[in-house]
Amino acid sequence: MTRKISIFVGILFFLLLGFSKISASEVLTLEESIKISLEKSLSIYSAEEEIKAKEFEELSSRADFLPKLSTSYTYTRLDNDTVNDAKYTSYQYPSFSPREVSPLDTNTYQFNITATQPLFTGWRLTISREIASLGVDTAKIQKETTIQDLVLNVKEAYFGILKAEKLENVAKQAVEQLKANLGVSQAFYDEGIIAKNALLQTEVQMAQARQNLIKATNAVEIAKSLFNKLLRRGLNKEVKIKDILDYHPIRLLLDQCMEKAEQNRPEIKEVSLNVMSAEKAVDLNKSSYYPSVTLIGNYQRETNDILLGSGPGEDPDIWTITLKGEWTFWEWRKKGHDVAAARAKLAKANYLLKEIKDNIQLEVKGAYLSLREAEKNIQVAKKAVVQAEENFRMNEERYKQQVATPTDVLDALTLLTQARTNYFNALSEHNISWARLERAMGI
Repeated sequence: MTRKISIFVGILFFLLLGFSKISASEVLTLEESIKISLEKSLSIYSAEEEIKAKEFEELSSRADFLPKLSTSYTYTRLDNDTVNDAKYTSYQYPSFSPREVSPLDTNTYQFNITATQPLFTGWRLTISREIASLGVDTAKIQKETTIQDLVLNVKEAYFGILKAEKLENVAKQAVEQLKANLGVSQAFYDEGIIAKNALLQTEVQMAQARQNLIKATNAVEIAKSLFNKLLRRGLNKEVKIKDILDYHPIRLLLDQCMEKAEQNRPEIKEVSLNVMSAEKAVDLNKSSYYPSVTLIGNYQRETNDILLGSGPGEDPDIWTITLKGEWTFWEWRKKGHDVAAARAKLAKANYLLKEIKDNIQLEVKGAYLSLREAEKNIQVAKKAVVQAEENFRMNEERYKQQVATPTDVLDALTLLTQARTNYFNALSEHNISWARLERAMGI
């Protein structure tokens, strides 16, 4: 019996140990959260499919350099009147008896194989391939942009949960402190030390604190649902994340941040590629100024047999090789208008590039100033929390000694709650602003 109990206790111990490991593994770090979101993001899947599409388009443009083969099989039937009208008289050897023969067949079957090889197209094929290659590079940069946006969203959601949880704790502390204060006020009222309205004031404040706690709890649930959505998990799945809501001084200067953004932002790279594509488009339209040269090889077999068979002495096979030069030299300035339109689009792309750079500099400066503002607010709010805690403690003690009123205690608690809220707001804003600054710098 003792042995069975020992075995049972051992099994239970290992099960509990395994459960504790599983529970511990459910606590996600920021890096793990980002990794999961990148692995499951539909927007990244979409960006990868776009890259595949552009790669196939590039392969398609490369195929235009190679010879093209085509084939056809044709059946033609002439009406009997046409066949009969074409008849002429021939004399059959050795009897030399007259016979009417038509050079036309009622039924004609024709088989063709054609090979076409472009020799010169005014560099149109080369430019088209280069534009397709730029399309692949653009799609890859768009994927990088998608990744950076997703990382920022995960960071904001992660710190949003931590902020909501901190504010929920602040609301809980306010309820607990009011509950203790309400107990004191109730005792004083029972002994006739304070009036009924003083007790009611504390009860009203308690009701408001409980409402604030309900709102704070709902805010936590909403923040966790957003986090689960980004990680493509069930919206109601339990979320446990590592608390990294802390202050880390940033030593980068604004000029350094702007320089990094100029070098790393994928949006600048993407629009720069668009400028290059627009330049290629100008050259592509200019290619229509030149003639095109094509080599064409053709094999044809024509008989009156559906299986393409031929009689004795007949030669139904025809081979041809053609060198074709073609040049459209007048289209009422159509080519010039096409080139002018392409140049206008190039100018537009250059203006857009300058605008993107200006917007990014403004974005970097805004994120940098928000970060510095949060840093200053943290120091002020941290000191205010210490002062508010001491103020509440003193008023609470004075109230117990009946040298302060319930209003003094409630006002002190309101100040303390606001100071704690301001501190965690500043701390959260500091971390989120740093994440936004990283995104603005493209790192």
